[in-house]
Amino acid sequence: MIRQHVSQHGAAPTAAIRMPSRRSSPGLWRILLLGCLALAGAWHSPASHAQPPSVYLEDLTSPELRERIAAGATTILIPIGGTEQSGPNIALGKHNARARILAGRIAQALGHAIVAPTIAYVPEGSITPPAAHMRFAGTISVPEPVFEAVLESAARSFKQHGFRDVFFLGDHGGYQHSLEAAAAQLNHEWAKSPCCRAHALLDYYRVTQTAYVDALKKRGYSAAEIGTHAGLADTSLALALDPAQVRTGLLSQGSQWTPRDGVHGDPTRANAELGQIGVRLIVDTSVAAIRRQLAHPPSSQRPSAHK
Repeated sequence: MIRQHVSQHGAAPTAAIRMPSRRSSPGLWRILLLGCLALAGAWHSPASHAQPPSVYLEDLTSPELRERIAAGATTILIPIGGTEQSGPNIALGKHNARARILAGRIAQALGHAIVAPTIAYVPEGSITPPAAHMRFAGTISVPEPVFEAVLESAARSFKQHGFRDVFFLGDHGGYQHSLEAAAAQLNHEWAKSPCCRAHALLDYYRVTQTAYVDALKKRGYSAAEIGTHAGLADTSLALALDPAQVRTGLLSQGSQWTPRDGVHGDPTRANAELGQIGVRLIVDTSVAAIRRQLAHPPSSQRPSAHK
């Protein structure tokens, strides 16, 4: 009920809410009481504010990580990107952003994995004289032995902390053989006490060059348009995962770009929907491959090669 009040100074009347009495409206009181209790329960319920725990190592404290490992999160994913040019249309950090996001989604799907910090410094070819991507401003290159040493040292660190399976996920095609070499070296080193294994997850990258390309071709896109670098496929993946990486205002010029511009393909018709096809393939294929490898006990691991 609303009752009008007029101040003693003659101000305009204001409306005040008068609560019903228990005697006059017992049913209404009951409804109001139940409503207040429900609101209070929702406000204080932990579930209403609970967030799923992060899968990213960098988001955890050391005790939190130790507890996660003790609870069974003994698989570590090491996302490997690279800092390189991707034409006028995609930012230099494309591989780093993509590898981190995709590794996070793979870890969430697995349910027992942690994602390591992304490795952004990778082999990109000769620095002096500059070759390939090094001819473009912003690309960073390191020697292959240095890169492989970083991978091996990171894996040894994770083994020390209690991880039992280390997976290298490389977002760039140029260093896939280095992932294999590092994994082989580590497994040779750990052969006498195989409590930890290293894995080069080649399927993570391979599917982008096979099943994803086939899916785009079935939708009417040509191999020349799909491209191999900064073209339709590459740009669509970026739009699906981190659209801020893409200079969408420039895509209308895509058909004019050539390898001299750092583009192999035509990104003009790139879009996030096409990129989501690739995202699903990468995540699903990687999760299946990891589960297959985890299904084999450590004692079945046999080093195939070593340095």
